[in-house]
Amino acid sequence: MAVTLSQLVRRDLPQDPEITGVTADSRKVKPGFLFAALPGSKVNGREFAGRAVTAGAAAILSAEDMAGMGVPVVRVDDPRRAYALAAAAFWQVQPPVVVAVTGTNGKTSVAAFCRQIFNALGHKAASMGTLGVYATGPGGFAEQLTPPGLTTPDAADVAELMAKLVGLGVTHLAMEASSHGIDQRRLDGAKLTAAGFLNLTQDHLDYHGTMGVYRAAKLRLFDTLLPRGATAVLNADSDAYDAFAGAAVTAGQTVMSVGVEGQGLTLAARTPTPGGQTLTVEAEGRSFQVNLPLVGAYQASNALVAAGLCVAAGEPLDRVLAALETIEGAPGRLQRVGANAAGGEAYVDYAHTPDGLETVLKALRPHVTGRLIVVFGAGGDRDRGKRPIMGKIASDFADIAIVTDDNPRTEVPAAIRAEVMAGARSAREIGDRREAIRAGVALLGAGDVLVVAGKGHEDGQTIGDVVHRFNDVVEVAAALKGVEAAYV
Repeated sequence: MAVTLSQLVRRDLPQDPEITGVTADSRKVKPGFLFAALPGSKVNGREFAGRAVTAGAAAILSAEDMAGMGVPVVRVDDPRRAYALAAAAFWQVQPPVVVAVTGTNGKTSVAAFCRQIFNALGHKAASMGTLGVYATGPGGFAEQLTPPGLTTPDAADVAELMAKLVGLGVTHLAMEASSHGIDQRRLDGAKLTAAGFLNLTQDHLDYHGTMGVYRAAKLRLFDTLLPRGATAVLNADSDAYDAFAGAAVTAGQTVMSVGVEGQGLTLAARTPTPGGQTLTVEAEGRSFQVNLPLVGAYQASNALVAAGLCVAAGEPLDRVLAALETIEGAPGRLQRVGANAAGGEAYVDYAHTPDGLETVLKALRPHVTGRLIVVFGAGGDRDRGKRPIMGKIASDFADIAIVTDDNPRTEVPAAIRAEVMAGARSAREIGDRREAIRAGVALLGAGDVLVVAGKGHEDGQTIGDVVHRFNDVVEVAAALKGVEAAYV
């Protein structure tokens, strides 16, 4: 595949070489590539421009003039956006229906729910996000294009992956839109059909600095990326609803509000059941009963945002709501692992923020007739301010809290635990995560519920610069059986 530089950057140029690829990683440059010299928090891509030219780059995209490179240098005010648009123009195709969802918590679940709903309605569909790029469809079609990793991949990877999905026959794609990804323009090349908003609570302040900047990053999905005339599906029960609704209206989008306070899809009633919950949803002047096979108010909220996105993408309301009765939770998202001989239930969840932890504990409380037990920690090299808050939440909403290591990364694990314990009342501290999980399982009696929170689907624990094989689901399952964890 080859196009000219002028086609990718959309301007007339005195030199217009043929471009055979687009990347911001000088190590991936091949002859004929366009290299994007992007500014970063630690290094500037212009430092690698010479290496890129030596490797065969035919042109450079940069925010600065770069004389003496020997190849055309295209100067742009926003190189990250220009890079995303150039990558999309190079790969040329993407699924005709693309929906995106943002929010502090729930993005992975909503993307997975949308994919499953589209499947149930007869489409080949894919989800892109924390769990990787996964495509499924009628007849048992399933393809894992990438493993779990970044919530939002690099802009050129996004463009290439969308083109590969088209090659597999995928027509519908649901994407997670992280604040980092939106801020770094990784989604700017995607042509969105609809976008959803879930919630806004404290997270990623190590990157954004303040909640205002964090909110502005997420608002950009609506005020910049979602086209005029498209539909914004917004959780009306979020404290931040008004800000997102205002941005969507100002940008000329149609707002579909969902939730208890929603007017598009109204959650009129919710009744917990042994296998999940029954929802009464009012929409288009009708009332629907939905037997959702997932527990918790927040999963009901996630399901309604997913349903709204599918309706906004052109699917019939009654069939979308019927499809909710068949969806499965995303791995590591309030995932039931099993029960022990005494009748205690064990779950694993990705909750790693104050709001996420409170939400999952509240979600499980109606299913507890004994004690609610939580094993959790906080990640190193991340927002320290949330640590004592999470400790307090665990003490306030669980009957027994065990503080352990999450991914300490380069911080001292004991120091992280001490900051969490500062907010916790009467919590136990067990640094070794495997030991902490086994201690939590050992406490389970009839009617008790244990949730191991923080890592969810992750298959490793990062200590220092080393990733050790570790999976909460595997460890909990082994503890329930009284055997050593075995990894395949």
